[in-house]
Amino acid sequence: MLWGTSRELDRLSFQGSVLAPYTHQLLIEAGLTAGMHVLDVGSGSGDVSFLAAELVGSSGRVLGVDRSPAAVERARALRQNRCNVGFEVGDPAAMHFDRPFDAIIGRFVLMYQDDPAASLRKMVRYLRDGGLVAFHELDSTACRSWPDVPIFDQAAWWLAEALRGSGARPELGLEMHSLFLDCGLPAPRMRTDTLISGEGDSPVYKLVAEAVRTLVPTLEKLNIASAAQVQIESLADRMLADVVAKRGVATSYGLVGAWARKPRAREMADS
Repeated sequence: MLWGTSRELDRLSFQGSVLAPYTHQLLIEAGLTAGMHVLDVGSGSGDVSFLAAELVGSSGRVLGVDRSPAAVERARALRQNRCNVGFEVGDPAAMHFDRPFDAIIGRFVLMYQDDPAASLRKMVRYLRDGGLVAFHELDSTACRSWPDVPIFDQAAWWLAEALRGSGARPELGLEMHSLFLDCGLPAPRMRTDTLISGEGDSPVYKLVAEAVRTLVPTLEKLNIASAAQVQIESLADRMLADVVAKRGVATSYGLVGAWARKPRAREMADS
C-alpha cells in the first residue's frame, strides 16, 4: 500500500476537498461551536482539523493527532497563520492528554483500527461529561452504478475487497449505531451522504480510481487482481466513458456520519 507516501497524501488532500462540505455539515449538525477544545483523531494532512478550527473560532482549539510523521509534517505546513490548531504524531488511543476535550471527531479512521470499539472507548476517557463524539466512516456498499456498468462495479468491488483484505472494515459506517452503544454512548444520530454523477466534470470517478490506486499492491498480494488488469492510469476515464455510454449514473462510496454526547455521571447512575 502507499500509506504515508507523498502521492497518498495528495490523494487524501483531494478526497478532503471533495468531502469537505459533507464533513462541515456533519460537524455543524453534531453541535461543534465556538470555544470548544477538540481532538481530531487520525487527522492526516489536517483537512478535518481545519474545518473544525473554523467552527470553534479563535476562542477554541483543535488538536490533530496522526500516526504518520509525514502527514503531520504536511498538516503543519498547511496550517499557515491558523493559531487555534496544532498537530502531533501519535496514537490518540494510547496517548495521555492533560485536559479533557469538549469534542472528539474523525473521518475514515475507526475503520482502520483492529478493535474500533476498544479504540473509541480509550479516546472517550479524555472527553468531558456531556462532550461530543462525531465521526464520518465509510460505507463501501453505496459505491455502485445504474444501470450496471461492469468496469465501475468492478472497481468498487476491488476497493472493498482490498480494504477488507488489509484488515480494514469498509462497511464500518453501517456499524456505527452498535459501535456507539458498545462504547457506553447513547444511540447516535446519523446521516449518510454520497456523490452521484452521470457525465460531466465529476469527482466520483477520480475518487474511486485513486482509492483503488492506493490498494493495487494489496490487490496483487491477495491475488485479487494484477496491475495489468486494473490499468490504473486509465481507470477513471474508462469508468466515466462507460457510464456516459449507458446514459447512467455512478455513486461514490458513502459517508456515514454518527454523533452523540457522552452521558454525564448522573445520567449514567440513573441508567
